[in-house]
Amino acid sequence: MGTMLSVVLGLGLVASGTVPALADSAAQDVAYGTGSVFTTLVYAPVKASFCILGGITSGFTLPFAGPQTAERVATRVCGGTWAITPDTLKGREPVRFVGGGSGDSHQAAKR
Repeated sequence: MGTMLSVVLGLGLVASGTVPALADSAAQDVAYGTGSVFTTLVYAPVKASFCILGGITSGFTLPFAGPQTAERVATRVCGGTWAITPDTLKGREPVRFVGGGSGDSHQAAKR
Protein backbone atom coordinates (compact mmCIF):
# COMPACT_ATOMS: atom_id res chain seq x y z
CA MET A 1 0.00 0.00 0.00
CA GLY A 2 2.82 2.38 0.87
CA THR A 3 4.62 1.59 -2.39
CA MET A 4 1.45 2.27 -4.40
CA LEU A 5 0.98 5.60 -2.64
CA SER A 6 4.60 6.52 -3.33
CA VAL A 7 4.21 5.70 -7.02
CA VAL A 8 1.02 7.76 -7.32
CA LEU A 9 2.58 10.72 -5.50
CA GLY A 10 5.72 10.46 -7.63
CA LEU A 11 3.69 10.45 -10.84
CA GLY A 12 1.71 13.43 -9.56
CA LEU A 13 4.90 15.38 -8.89
CA VAL A 14 6.30 14.55 -12.31
CA ALA A 15 3.01 15.51 -13.99
CA SER A 16 2.74 18.77 -12.05
CA GLY A 17 6.25 19.72 -13.15
CA THR A 18 5.68 18.90 -16.80
CA VAL A 19 2.16 20.25 -17.37
CA PRO A 20 3.13 23.97 -17.24
CA ALA A 21 6.02 23.28 -19.60
CA LEU A 22 3.71 21.89 -22.29
CA ALA A 23 3.49 24.37 -25.12
CA ASP A 24 2.15 22.14 -27.84
CA SER A 25 -1.64 21.88 -28.07
CA ALA A 26 -1.50 18.18 -28.92
CA ALA A 27 0.60 17.47 -25.86
CA GLN A 28 -1.87 19.41 -23.70
CA ASP A 29 -4.76 17.44 -25.17
CA VAL A 30 -2.96 14.20 -24.31
CA ALA A 31 -2.28 15.43 -20.77
CA TYR A 32 -5.90 16.46 -20.21
CA GLY A 33 -7.16 13.21 -21.75
CA THR A 34 -4.90 11.16 -19.51
CA GLY A 35 -5.92 13.21 -16.48
CA SER A 36 -9.59 12.72 -17.27
CA VAL A 37 -9.15 8.94 -17.52
CA PHE A 38 -7.34 8.68 -14.18
CA THR A 39 -9.77 11.06 -12.47
CA THR A 40 -12.75 9.10 -13.80
CA LEU A 41 -11.21 5.86 -12.52
CA VAL A 42 -11.36 7.33 -9.01
CA TYR A 43 -14.62 9.28 -9.37
CA ALA A 44 -16.83 6.64 -11.07
CA PRO A 45 -16.72 4.01 -8.29
CA VAL A 46 -17.60 6.67 -5.70
CA LYS A 47 -20.48 7.87 -7.88
CA ALA A 48 -21.65 4.27 -8.47
CA SER A 49 -21.63 3.57 -4.72
CA PHE A 50 -23.67 6.71 -4.11
CA CYS A 51 -26.14 5.67 -6.82
CA ILE A 52 -26.52 2.17 -5.36
CA LEU A 53 -27.14 3.57 -1.87
CA GLY A 54 -29.62 6.04 -3.35
CA GLY A 55 -31.44 3.20 -5.09
CA ILE A 56 -31.72 1.35 -1.79
CA THR A 57 -32.97 4.53 -0.13
CA SER A 58 -35.45 4.96 -2.96
CA GLY A 59 -36.77 1.47 -2.24
CA PHE A 60 -37.32 2.40 1.42
CA THR A 61 -39.02 5.62 0.33
CA LEU A 62 -41.52 3.82 -1.93
CA PRO A 63 -43.93 2.43 0.70
CA PHE A 64 -43.90 5.61 2.78
CA ALA A 65 -43.94 8.42 0.23
CA GLY A 66 -45.17 6.76 -2.94
CA PRO A 67 -43.73 6.00 -6.35
CA GLN A 68 -43.25 9.61 -7.48
CA THR A 69 -41.06 10.48 -4.52
CA ALA A 70 -39.11 7.24 -4.85
CA GLU A 71 -38.54 8.01 -8.53
CA ARG A 72 -37.31 11.53 -7.70
CA VAL A 73 -34.87 10.16 -5.12
CA ALA A 74 -33.47 7.59 -7.55
CA THR A 75 -33.28 10.11 -10.39
CA ARG A 76 -31.46 12.71 -8.30
CA VAL A 77 -28.85 10.39 -6.81
CA CYS A 78 -28.10 8.54 -10.04
CA GLY A 79 -28.21 11.63 -12.25
CA GLY A 80 -25.42 14.09 -12.78
CA THR A 81 -21.88 13.69 -14.02
CA TRP A 82 -20.58 10.14 -14.39
CA ALA A 83 -17.32 10.79 -16.25
CA ILE A 84 -14.71 13.50 -15.87
CA THR A 85 -13.92 14.90 -19.31
CA PRO A 86 -10.99 17.08 -20.39
CA ASP A 87 -13.41 20.03 -20.52
CA THR A 88 -14.28 19.38 -16.89
CA LEU A 89 -10.59 19.52 -15.95
CA LYS A 90 -10.19 22.76 -17.90
CA GLY A 91 -13.10 24.30 -15.97
CA ARG A 92 -15.45 24.53 -18.95
CA GLU A 93 -17.97 22.01 -17.57
CA PRO A 94 -19.12 21.67 -13.97
CA VAL A 95 -19.17 18.41 -12.05
CA ARG A 96 -22.69 17.68 -10.84
CA PHE A 97 -22.49 14.90 -8.28
CA VAL A 98 -26.26 14.87 -7.73
CA GLY A 99 -28.90 15.39 -10.44
CA GLY A 100 -28.13 18.11 -12.91
CA GLY A 101 -29.34 16.37 -16.06
CA SER A 102 -31.55 17.93 -18.73
CA GLY A 103 -34.49 15.96 -17.33
CA ASP A 104 -34.32 17.93 -14.06
CA SER A 105 -35.46 21.19 -15.63
CA HIS A 106 -38.23 19.30 -17.44
CA GLN A 107 -39.36 17.68 -14.18
CA ALA A 108 -39.33 21.07 -12.41
CA ALA A 109 -41.55 22.54 -15.13
CA LYS A 110 -44.09 19.73 -14.68
CA ARG A 111 -44.50 20.34 -10.92
